[in-house]
Amino acid sequence: MQKVLARVGIGSRREMERWIEEGRIAVDGARATLGQRVEPGQTISIDGRPLSTGAALGGRQRTIIYHKPDGELCTRDDPAGRPTIFDRLPVLRNPRWITVGRLDFNTQGLLLLTTDGELANRLMHPSREIEREYAVRVLGKVDETMLERLQAGIELEDGPARFDTIVDVGGEGANHWYHVTLKEGRQREVRRLWEAVGLTVSRLVRVRYGPIALPRHMHAGHWRELDKEQTTALLVAAGLPPPVRESTTHKASVRSTRTGVHPSQPRGGKKHAPKRASRSKPPRAPRGRKG
Repeated sequence: MQKVLARVGIGSRREMERWIEEGRIAVDGARATLGQRVEPGQTISIDGRPLSTGAALGGRQRTIIYHKPDGELCTRDDPAGRPTIFDRLPVLRNPRWITVGRLDFNTQGLLLLTTDGELANRLMHPSREIEREYAVRVLGKVDETMLERLQAGIELEDGPARFDTIVDVGGEGANHWYHVTLKEGRQREVRRLWEAVGLTVSRLVRVRYGPIALPRHMHAGHWRELDKEQTTALLVAAGLPPPVRESTTHKASVRSTRTGVHPSQPRGGKKHAPKRASRSKPPRAPRGRKG
């Protein structure tokens, strides 16, 4: 029972166990018990409201990559009528898309969305320490002391934070590009860390979440199904068993919703050192139309 509820995306298994103990869950009108098995055709309700569990009771779980443009929200509805990521995603009938972390309105890049609530919860839980990688364009002069502080740790209003790695990938003039990694996803954390040393982030793109990287030629506003190998890698990263039965590998499908240029991700790059800044050209910035 708790596994089914977690996969639907209601909450974690531990939270669902508590709800069952509190008597909030019922099966076919009768109070549910911990460890109870449920089958297709049975009606599960929470606080008296029926719950759709078709996908969690044997349906194929889906996980997709979405290249979020800047100018879109990661919410389902916006009172101001601004565009959201769900305007561009495939429509689901019974399950729903669960966002693995969020990106700010003005942040672009990789988003993972899944119909598997347990997978989403595990990928976001701090205990898993799933690494996130961002391409950051910084406005201002960066010196060695600033980089050392960013990796040693800075006290923010919601606690200490730090980058695990900082890689200099070049730039010219006042704008310079870095790739940074960290293992948590607090709100605006990347921007706030740079601001704490007196610098402004002029462009921010998430390029990787755990083992899944943003495809190099995937334009902003497009989505793509994960293939079997990617799905297995994501399950392993989340501490979940890989699929037992062989399943048909679905060809990657891409849906075009708006044009845009993916920021280049230099393969090379050297970790910061007390040397003169590189004069190589910076990664090409996205030119997608803003929301």
